[in-house]
Amino acid sequence: MKIKRENIFKKYEWLKEKQRPFIISADYDGIICSSFLSHYLNWNLVGYYNYESIWLSKEAEKNKSDIIWVDLNILPKTGKSIGGHIVSLEGELHPGFKTSCNPNIISGLTSKDFKKKYPFSTLLFLMWLHNIEYKKNDIGKMLIMHSDNTWMKIQKYSDNILFWNNMLSDFNWKKLLENIDSLDYESKVDQFLYPKLIQIGAVTKFSKLTSRYLNIKSREYIFNPDWDGDIILKLFDLFAIYLGWTPPTLPLISKRIDGKRYNAELSSVKKIGIKKFIQQKNIFSYAITHPKKINYTIFNSYHSRDK
Repeated sequence: MKIKRENIFKKYEWLKEKQRPFIISADYDGIICSSFLSHYLNWNLVGYYNYESIWLSKEAEKNKSDIIWVDLNILPKTGKSIGGHIVSLEGELHPGFKTSCNPNIISGLTSKDFKKKYPFSTLLFLMWLHNIEYKKNDIGKMLIMHSDNTWMKIQKYSDNILFWNNMLSDFNWKKLLENIDSLDYESKVDQFLYPKLIQIGAVTKFSKLTSRYLNIKSREYIFNPDWDGDIILKLFDLFAIYLGWTPPTLPLISKRIDGKRYNAELSSVKKIGIKKFIQQKNIFSYAITHPKKINYTIFNSYHSRDK
C-alpha cells in the first residue's frame, strides 16, 4: 500500500487552503510546524494546546469551527486536525476522527500495530504532503530532524523507517535521511544543535531515546504560553535563518481553558468499547501512547461534540 497525496488532498481539502487559523501542540514539534505552515500556506497561528490547557486568541474564539489543530488529534467533529498518534483501538475508530488527517488512520494501523506506527514528525508528513525539500545545510537538517526526535528513530527503527519510506513514496527521502545513522551526525547534534537549544532555553527535559554511537539522551522542549513567548520567537528566528521560513506572528492570548489529563489501561476500555468510553467521560482528545495505555483529556467546555 502507498499513500497518495492526491487522495489526501481530495479528502482533506483544507490542507492546501491558504490563511487558515490553526492551533499547535505546545512543544518544539508544534513550533516548527507553525513556521512551515506560516511560510508555505500563510496560515495564522491563533493558539496552543498542551493536552491539559487550551490558549486562545480572540481570532481563535471568533473562528472556532475553522481552526486546524496541528500536531494534535482532537475528537469534536467540527475540529479538523493533523497528527501522528495511534487512535484506533483494534480497528474501532471514533467518528470524531473522520476529520483528522493522520497517517496511522489512513494506513489502517491500530493499537495492535505499534511496531508499524508512523515514526516521523508531523512536520515531515507536511513536507512530504507538499513535496517540500529542505535547504541543503547541516543546521537546517538538524532542526528538521530534531522534531519528535526523528533522527534517533531513524537510527533505532530502520525496518519501520523503510516501511514508511515506501508508504510515502515520490519524495527524496534518501537526501533527507542520509548520514543520520552516523557518528558524524551525532557529533554535530551534540556539539552544535543541543548546546544552541539549551542556550536559548528551548530544552525542558530528556526523553527516553538515546543515540547509537555517543549514547546521547534526546532533548525535548515543552513550553508554557503564559511566559515562554521569548523562547518561541528565538526558535522562529532559527528556522528563518537556517530554513528560510517566514516566522508566524505570535497570537495575543485572551483566554485559557483548563482541563484535566488522565490515563487508563486499554484492557478496561476494550470492555466497553472506545466510543462508549469517550461518551461516558466526554473526552476532548486522546492518544494510544503504548500498547496497554491510553491518555485522554476532558474539558467542561469549549466544543460541543456530536455523540
